[in-house]
Amino acid sequence: MKAKQPSFGRSGPGRSDQGRAPQGELSVPGTSAPGLPPAVSFADLELPVELMRVLAELGVRDPFPIQAAILPSALAGRDVLGRARTGSGKTLAFGLALLARTAGHRAEPKRPLALVLVPTRELAQQVSEVLAPYAEALGLRSVTVVGGLAINRQAAALRAGAEVVVATPGRLADLVTRRDCHLDRVRIAVLDEADQMCDMGFLPQVSQILEQVPRGGQRMLFSATLDRNVDQLVRDHLSEPVLATVDRAEGSVATMEHHVLNVHPADKYATATEIAARDGRVLMFLDTKQAVDQFTRHLRSSGIKAGALHSGKSQPQRTHTLARFKDGAITVLVATNVAARGIHVEHLDLVVNVDPPSEPKDYLHRGGRTARAGESGSVVTLVTPSQRRDVNRMMSDAGIRPTVTQVRSGEERLTTITGAKRPPVQDKANTGNAAFRGLGARPPKESRKAAEARMMAEARKAGRVRKAH
Repeated sequence: MKAKQPSFGRSGPGRSDQGRAPQGELSVPGTSAPGLPPAVSFADLELPVELMRVLAELGVRDPFPIQAAILPSALAGRDVLGRARTGSGKTLAFGLALLARTAGHRAEPKRPLALVLVPTRELAQQVSEVLAPYAEALGLRSVTVVGGLAINRQAAALRAGAEVVVATPGRLADLVTRRDCHLDRVRIAVLDEADQMCDMGFLPQVSQILEQVPRGGQRMLFSATLDRNVDQLVRDHLSEPVLATVDRAEGSVATMEHHVLNVHPADKYATATEIAARDGRVLMFLDTKQAVDQFTRHLRSSGIKAGALHSGKSQPQRTHTLARFKDGAITVLVATNVAARGIHVEHLDLVVNVDPPSEPKDYLHRGGRTARAGESGSVVTLVTPSQRRDVNRMMSDAGIRPTVTQVRSGEERLTTITGAKRPPVQDKANTGNAAFRGLGARPPKESRKAAEARMMAEARKAGRVRKAH
């Protein structure tokens, strides 16, 4: 029997060949159509009873601001342009609408009905995990399509039929090229974290994918920022979108403390180690894969349960490490920017930039791993003297006014701010600067007098100089 084909009608204006986007705050030329009034409660939205039941079971009682703003228009089939900081609850904002509008329809093999595009594997898995109980309640099948895992297994899942596909652009493009996935039945397409997809060079693939999605359907795009590349996606693929933004006062920034800790270069990693030894979980960011691995080894030898996450790890390794961090088997996750988006850990109250990010958006996304969905949290950035000017500029561009404190390892004020404590084991192999020179630490400059005294002491020890009588 032929599968029922969806008729995802719009209650708003139809799609034109040239999408138009709102102007003003987001600097996107065009005209936006007014959206429906925000929802006061989920009950106002007339969601399917199955979704209401799952919301109640999971303790989701009232919509967050981005959900209240987006869901009425999204459920009506309107295109949506959402600006929301990470951790604001936007996954359910688009997810509930996508699932409610897909409910009751059945996909043919290889032909999904709804598509969510995200920049990273971790974010794809997180979105899939968030939507899974709701999709199951509606009898909808979902497939996660990402790199790093067996493509043949993903192709088999698509052949079996899936109404919803959550994908990274590269792997989806591969499956489309192999003709294991066809997009000619997709009627709802979501682009989440569109700015990072463009930053990562996915714009051509994203554009090609959207060109294969039939016009006349619904499209929702979410981005923390709109540069010229995201602007182009809006122009080309959205039609009279409803603009929804979450103000800073409503987002995670309002419940987040920001600290800059000025540290001596030679004391940087001792300070970071004491922070890692705190009670409770902490996510620590370093710039390079080598630095992440080296610092993780040091933490483990110091008796701290730490795991490493970066692009050099296989996807099963990354998934396993993240799962251990979430369940508390490890208390410190040391990561590169690969963990800056797409990771949600309950009650994570501290993020530490051991290496400061250079871009404001990276700072905001790293920090967005804490203070999620109304919880509180702190972001701490370790800054050496040579980094102060760049960090001050980056913070200003991000709209952040941090509390600045000069600290040293072992000081009470470091403990007050971060909960730092002495590590369980003194890592004798890595107590000096030499162990971390490859990570950017530098020993302090030695005065001439100190150098002469040190050389005399070394000479005496070697028996070359006799003490004067």
